[in-house]
Amino acid sequence: MAAPLSVPGVIADGSPKGLKGGALGLLSSVVIGVASTAPGYSLAATLGFIVVAVGLQSPVIMLLAFVPMYLIAVAYRELNAIDPDCGTGFKWVARAFGTRSGWLNGWVQILADVVVMANLAQIAGQYGFLLFGADGLAASTFWTTVAGVLWIAVMTYICYRGIEVSARFQQALLGVELLTLAVFAATALIKVYSGHGAAGSIHPSLSWFNPFDIPSFSALSEGILLAVFIYWGWDTAVSINEESADKTRTPGRAAVISTVLLLVTYVVISVAAQSYAGVGDKGIGLANPDNSGDVFAVLGDAVLGSALAKVLIIAVLSSAAASTQTTILPAARTALSMAAYKAAPDAMAQIHPRYKTPGFSTLLMGGVSIVFYVGLTLISGNVLADSIASLGLFIAFYLGVAGIACAWTFRDAVRSGARDAWVKVVMPLIGGVLLLAAMLKTGKDTFASDYGDTSFGGVGGVFLLGVGGLVLGVVLMVVWNALAPTYFTGRTFEPVGGEQPEVLTMVDEMPLARGEGALP
Repeated sequence: MAAPLSVPGVIADGSPKGLKGGALGLLSSVVIGVASTAPGYSLAATLGFIVVAVGLQSPVIMLLAFVPMYLIAVAYRELNAIDPDCGTGFKWVARAFGTRSGWLNGWVQILADVVVMANLAQIAGQYGFLLFGADGLAASTFWTTVAGVLWIAVMTYICYRGIEVSARFQQALLGVELLTLAVFAATALIKVYSGHGAAGSIHPSLSWFNPFDIPSFSALSEGILLAVFIYWGWDTAVSINEESADKTRTPGRAAVISTVLLLVTYVVISVAAQSYAGVGDKGIGLANPDNSGDVFAVLGDAVLGSALAKVLIIAVLSSAAASTQTTILPAARTALSMAAYKAAPDAMAQIHPRYKTPGFSTLLMGGVSIVFYVGLTLISGNVLADSIASLGLFIAFYLGVAGIACAWTFRDAVRSGARDAWVKVVMPLIGGVLLLAAMLKTGKDTFASDYGDTSFGGVGGVFLLGVGGLVLGVVLMVVWNALAPTYFTGRTFEPVGGEQPEVLTMVDEMPLARGEGALP
């Protein structure tokens, strides 16, 4: 066992990096965790494709896809309890497997956030125009890009102004979104049971929750791969741990609660939509390829009537806007943590003296997202679409590795009793393996030249963008190692940046990873 080393100093107010400790309670953390997943938009964009894959079994797919994400949420809860660092996987993976593994994990977290912000901004821009009946502008690449850039800029500014401002704004957006979805579900089911549903309407059935009715294993696999990533985003609740009232307990609880709330939301909405529209490939049927990209666009008029159809547009708009904002939060805080440990330039560790936010990192992440969004849009809308499709590779990688890191960190818990062994080792390990298996399956599928909207040299563009992002991370890591090797040798553990009065040194007695550069 390696000798114990001191961990970063802890400020008396609760945050070791200058963030505003104690600013968020459990409710605010749960709201941010749920909002980050963009449930309204995720359902609109994914449900149709799931129905195409598995037919009536879409509700059980929502249930099965929940399992690996719930297991990883448990892993995050356990890791946060012993090391509440806003870098989350960056710090925890470094603790378990060494600094290079941690650096790459942090890079992939940031990369995933930047990529998804481009998509969310585009959706927010498009639905903003649709809300006001400007269908022509909504169909214009130029104007949706302009609107998307403005959305990113506004949400970046809100994040810059303070975590409490962000939380209050999130409560309003998520409240509107969930209320709208609840009205939609209730209205759809009432119409079905009263005999006023669409031509293909069917009453809900428990058989929809039978996984053995799925026609094939390939259909099951396709459905789960489509659904598992719509649960992504709950980890934002953990990335704001250093700003939470009880940073060792609240963030982990919020992560687990968020995944459960998402499960309920996804199952209820999928049952309601499927009951009303049916699973046919004609008309408003969910399997109609003309509707698959946005099932709510068609169901809005049918379920709520033309007068209230815009309610669902508001749900998707608020969903995309809320998720744009909450995606900036973890990206900036991961960058802050990396800079605090000298794994990134010191400027990223700067804390705004008044707002107590990672000011430079927040503006940087917003700016990089705008450049990425505009750049790929100028190159090709198809390339932008494929970059979004590559997200699954990034998400599965960084969350899967974090799950395995949890199992390794707590490996001695197998001798501490059945509960500790199950919760701290077995569950995280299963979750990590499932997500990494999903990554490999997705990677294999995306390699085909006919997967996605682009291909180069007979290889799918989605695969090249996904692997290219990982390779770029390795290159940047090598460059930073050459320029500033202190992090990689494990010599800099005191965070930099922010005001650090009354530093209290703690000793961490956990076993470190063997090899050079393992963080305490």
